Amino acid sequence: MEQARFNMIEQQIRPCEVPEGRILELLKNIRREHFVPADKRTLAFADMEIPLGYGAKMWPPKLEARIVQELHLTSKDIVLEVGTGSGYLTALLSALAKQVTSVEIVPELSAIAKQNLAACRRNNIILETGDASHGWRDGTYDGIVLTGSTPVLPEEFRNSLNIGGRLIAIVGDAPLMEVKLITRVAHDTFETVNIMETCIAPLRNAEQPERFVF
Repeated sequence: MEQARFNMIEQQIRPCEVPEGRILELLKNIRREHFVPADKRTLAFADMEIPLGYGAKMWPPKLEARIVQELHLTSKDIVLEVGTGSGYLTALLSALAKQVTSVEIVPELSAIAKQNLAACRRNNIILETGDASHGWRDGTYDGIVLTGSTPVLPEEFRNSLNIGGRLIAIVGDAPLMEVKLITRVAHDTFETVNIMETCIAPLRNAEQPERFVF
């Protein structure tokens, strides 16, 4: 198991432009295999999406690591995660941030994530159930990450960022999507950087573009 974890870091994570020491230490210390369904535990460190049931999938390790790195979280940051899944990304985020609110549309997945996260013994994680595909209530955040793609990024997410806040969203349609890092540099000013290309399943009820109908 430890050899497989080492190989994941050296062969998948580092080549995906993740050299930051604190991120690599997190990947060593937070046991990814504990967040994988029992019948798929042998795939815990594979370079692939892992089905979680209920139509959800766990991201490949390199995508998780790269996105956590790009958020540049500090111990003062308040974070929103849209799509809890197994809770693994939640665990990574909560190790770096002051507080993480994670919203899952599937109650059964949220319950599984709660069990998985219990071993972390952290009191800075708030698990909610509901549809956050177009934003979540009236809070503002220093970091937001969408764990499903969206063909169109709702403005509510940009507007929920504090000044200096960072949003990670995977935007586009299959087979080609962009991982975008959006930073709110002033009240009406945002900077967008395309981090990498990928292709993952959309959020349930993700906003759709207007389609021309003949």
